[in-house]
Amino acid sequence: MDVIQMIRRKAKANKKTIVLPEYYDPRVEEASRIIEQEGIANVLFLTKDKIDNQEKERYIEKYYQIHKAKISDISEVRKLFEDTLYYATMMTAEGKVDGIVAGASHTTPDVARASIRCLGVDERFSVASSCFIMVVPNCAYGENGVFLFADCGIIPEPNFRQLAYISLAAAEMASKVLGITPRVALLSYSTHGSSQSKSIEKIAEAIKTLKEISPALLVDGELQVDAAIVPEVAKLKYPGSPLGGRANILIFPNLEAGNISYKLVQRLAGARAVGPLLLGLNKPASDLSRGCLVEDIVDCVAATAIRTQ
Repeated sequence: MDVIQMIRRKAKANKKTIVLPEYYDPRVEEASRIIEQEGIANVLFLTKDKIDNQEKERYIEKYYQIHKAKISDISEVRKLFEDTLYYATMMTAEGKVDGIVAGASHTTPDVARASIRCLGVDERFSVASSCFIMVVPNCAYGENGVFLFADCGIIPEPNFRQLAYISLAAAEMASKVLGITPRVALLSYSTHGSSQSKSIEKIAEAIKTLKEISPALLVDGELQVDAAIVPEVAKLKYPGSPLGGRANILIFPNLEAGNISYKLVQRLAGARAVGPLLLGLNKPASDLSRGCLVEDIVDCVAATAIRTQ
């Protein structure tokens, strides 16, 4: 079964409520209609007339009390809540909806900031990050052309511990949403000591940490991307790799590498890129590229809904 259809089918099987706060974007409005029509999820299309002013005041006060050490005045919070994004994330935090998808009209920093501040970071992961589900046509690598790429949107220069928890969160995502056995590769320009640098040492520490916190996880690094995903190359470059060139989760050493790579694969290989799906938060939230298509919004909502099941 096509993986995109599989994601939509899984979402339909146990419908959840996802809030879409960008009511003024015609792509979001059209996606909302399709999602409801196909029964993928229940959508709260959060137009301003659906906002309860009493609840809004309560959210403003609650947000201020949580973050007042970093806020000079409650008027700053009122300004934030002029945008439906913060109202929607507070609804999600309190369980009034199951998840949130935004980003068609907001930047990734805007969505990430609202999500982290309102939803909070899951203590199991201790860091917020993001991933893309990449579906590459006519590709034998990964999981029949399906990969998770992380982190492509949040942490510019992750340290070794952050890399480890990004890997762990991405593996959980792959298992939950895609139903696949995670095979995680921490990528580099080097394969197991073919070069030496601070970044190589960081990956080695991340691997050590991962083996301590999740000994059953199938993971390897540092690996060049061909040694990670091409079995024939893996046999030549590192025949002892437990992945055997069959990685389906690719963890990038920094944000530059991750963001450039997903866009290259999306544009040059004609891949579908679902996300970025935010990882490591207490409730499911997803960002969107501002260049997203209607179908990208539909698929992001479906993936977010599955995470809440």
